[in-house]
Amino acid sequence: MPTSSNSTSPRSPAHLPVLLAMLAFLAALIVTYMVAGNAQRTAADELAGNFNFRARDLAGSIDRRMDVYEEVLLATSGFLRGSVDVGRAEFAEYYAQLRLNDRFPGIEALGITTLIPSGRLAAHVAAMRAAGFPDYAVTPPGQRPVLTSVTRIEPFSGRNLRAFGYDMFSEPTRRAAMEAARDTGRAASTGKVVLVQEGGKGEQAGFLMYVPVYRAGQPHDTVAARRAAIVGWVYAPFRMLDLMRGLGGEHAGDLQVEIYDGLAPTPEALLYRSPAALPAGRHPRLRYQTTVDNAGRAWTVVVHSTPRLEAALDRRTTVAIALTGVGLGVLLALVVWLLASERRRALQLAQGMTVELRASRDRIDAERERVRLILQTAYDAFIAIAPDGHITDWNLQACKLFGWREDEAVGRNALDLLLPEPERDAWRACLDEFARTGACARLAGPTEAAALTRDGHAIPVEIAITALTTTQGYGVTAFVRDIRPRKEAAEREHQRQQRLEEARAALLRSQKLEAVGKLTGGVAHDFNNILHIISANVQLMLRSEDNGRKRLLNILDAVERGKKLAAQLLAFARRQPLHPSVVNLAQLIERMDTLLHRAAGDSVAIDMKIPPDLWNVLVDPNQLENVLLNLVINARDAMDGGGKVTILLANVTVDPGDQLTYPGIRPGEFVTLAVSDTGTGMPPDVMERAFEPFFTTKPEGKGTGLGLSMAHGFVKQSGGHIRLASQPGEGTTVTIYLPRALQDTPDPAFVPVPH
Repeated sequence: MPTSSNSTSPRSPAHLPVLLAMLAFLAALIVTYMVAGNAQRTAADELAGNFNFRARDLAGSIDRRMDVYEEVLLATSGFLRGSVDVGRAEFAEYYAQLRLNDRFPGIEALGITTLIPSGRLAAHVAAMRAAGFPDYAVTPPGQRPVLTSVTRIEPFSGRNLRAFGYDMFSEPTRRAAMEAARDTGRAASTGKVVLVQEGGKGEQAGFLMYVPVYRAGQPHDTVAARRAAIVGWVYAPFRMLDLMRGLGGEHAGDLQVEIYDGLAPTPEALLYRSPAALPAGRHPRLRYQTTVDNAGRAWTVVVHSTPRLEAALDRRTTVAIALTGVGLGVLLALVVWLLASERRRALQLAQGMTVELRASRDRIDAERERVRLILQTAYDAFIAIAPDGHITDWNLQACKLFGWREDEAVGRNALDLLLPEPERDAWRACLDEFARTGACARLAGPTEAAALTRDGHAIPVEIAITALTTTQGYGVTAFVRDIRPRKEAAEREHQRQQRLEEARAALLRSQKLEAVGKLTGGVAHDFNNILHIISANVQLMLRSEDNGRKRLLNILDAVERGKKLAAQLLAFARRQPLHPSVVNLAQLIERMDTLLHRAAGDSVAIDMKIPPDLWNVLVDPNQLENVLLNLVINARDAMDGGGKVTILLANVTVDPGDQLTYPGIRPGEFVTLAVSDTGTGMPPDVMERAFEPFFTTKPEGKGTGLGLSMAHGFVKQSGGHIRLASQPGEGTTVTIYLPRALQDTPDPAFVPVPH
């Protein structure tokens, strides 16, 4: 049978378009998987950065909250002024003014623990019962080497009554914190305890914070001195659930917070766990651990991410990319399949596919831009460092902090750009270890360091880092915070405390002089009365013509010297009769010019600085002349061999807020009279006794030691103040503050007559 020639002609395989379509669909799926994975990693990195920021901020909030409570206890210790014998009503009023429930949530109470002297338990109990507490007793009963008792607690109601009379020193954990506070002079917190206030139902973990109270006027600069001076403690009990309530704000459900007492997060050390608990058997995606200081007691803070936070991981972009990729794969496969039969239709479909791919790319680019904008607007400087140490990311805050633009910083070595030369080797070793292992002991938590700005200045910063996994090793993403404001605030607080200590020392010296003044005042009055009697009798005897006249004259001379001494004692005691009048100090000093130069001598130069608009003062001019003359003579004696004396007058207004600048001086308007010399100056021990009567550094027979004490008494009696400033080898300045007179015209009797 003949065969048709068409049966042997070549034909295209029918399955080839389908095979090409499947290969195109597979290629589209591979590309989709890579793009979706990259988007998912970007979203995960964003979630991790957000979690770390919130966790660090939460740990910082806990640290700041405990610092505030420590300041409350320190302020209460200052309110007691070295004594725990404060009345219940006075302490209740102080507690009410603090408004602790409104301002400082979490403080269960504010109390005072009194140290009971050995052998004084019965007397202490009797005194407390007599003060209005008939059922008062120290618990637990029994004899112990050291006894203490809670003698004041506010609010004095409810479960706080269980702590009234409790001996905290009887419990080891509380005793350890009380001893630490006593020996260091600083606040100290206990470990985990159950508060006495707990009644069994709804019991919470808690702790207590103590601040020591030392006896007023007794030194406490050494451990032995502090143990001898301790009279009690100011303390506050805390219930952990109440203390941490509201800490996370409206985002509290995003994080689970655990706080452990000590450096190890063990179950028995657990103090607090937030209500946002994890489901059973589910491990958190993110975890952050750090330590905070609670008045000398280390707390470990562990933060976990919750399902609510992890649900914020934006998977919609990934799903959209996957669906788009699958759809595009189908379209691509269809296009390839149609290419064999209908090229025109395939081209139309390819054009639609191109539009879809462009839209997908735009969405990915928009997501990347959103992440970049978040980092650019962050509060802290953000720096990303590759495993080789070169900078890859640099946000706007980093530009402001260090002065380098982004294009100038990216690509530079981070250590060479930002760290001082002496510290680079140590940090380089740390970053090399971090690049290999993803960890470094030096960067275990927020780390303080010195960083260089563009102009070469070193500034203090705090660095918090997170590891970033790359194919070359572990990179670094670092948030850098400028801590200069915090350092400056700490320095200002140190200076304020230093000025307060100086004010306390000045107050003690003033009280000492006041006591000596009262004593010498009584002695001077009696001595003066006796001298009046002797003087009268001697004058009567002088009228007789016998051979004892010469001896009586000597007696009369001694009486005059005694009267002068009594007048000086009266001046120091502020009991001398004064005749104040309105005086212009510029005119008074002008009248004394010749006398002052004669008293100073030819080898001493006197420089007077008197402003033209000087106020008038109300003072006894004769006594003021004696004081000024005495100060010039003292200055002359201090400059053995010649020198310069400066007399400076000025108007000064002391405002109520200037008590740190002018400690011990009441607010008001004053005219100051300052006498300065260029002599040898005084050491601190001599300055402390300079105003004491009969104290002098001059040789015997060269001075009575009453000059400065008489000046002190006269100025205080006139309503003014006197200040002494001196440095060995730099001279001495005595400044007198005299209150301004309301009258504008001085007394005519003390206006100098023109020559």
